[in-house]
Amino acid sequence: PYGRAIRERMAAAGFDDMPRRGTFILGSIARNGPDLRYTAPGMGVTKQAVSQLVDTLVTRGYLNRAPDPADRRRMAVSLTDRGQAAAAESRAAVESVDAALESAVGAEALAQTRRVLGTLAELEVE
Repeated sequence: PYGRAIRERMAAAGFDDMPRRGTFILGSIARNGPDLRYTAPGMGVTKQAVSQLVDTLVTRGYLNRAPDPADRRRMAVSLTDRGQAAAAESRAAVESVDAALESAVGAEALAQTRRVLGTLAELEVE
C-alpha cells in the first residue's frame, strides 16, 4: 500500500519522472540530512546503485550536489525546492496509509505491530 500510495500521489503532483526508490533517497535527506552513508544498506542495494540514483535525481532537478565544505573529497547532496516538494508529497502519502491503517486496527495494535516488526528486522539468529 505504501508504494502504490506514494507513486499515485507523486504522479498526481506532477512528479511522474520520479525514479523507482527515488523517494527513499529524498525522504532520507529530508529526515537525516545529506549523509547518505547508511542509505544503501537500508535500501538493500549497493553504494553504486545509490550513486546512480542520486545522479538521476540531480539530473531531474530533485537534488543539488556540490563538494562537501568539511571534506572536499566527498560530495554533499541537498534537496532542491522541487525535491522538498516531492519529499513532502511522499511523506503525505505515507501518513495517509498510516492513518487508514490506524483507523482499521487501532493505535495500540498498530504500535504493537511496529514494535514486533522492528524487533524482527533487528533480530540476529545464530
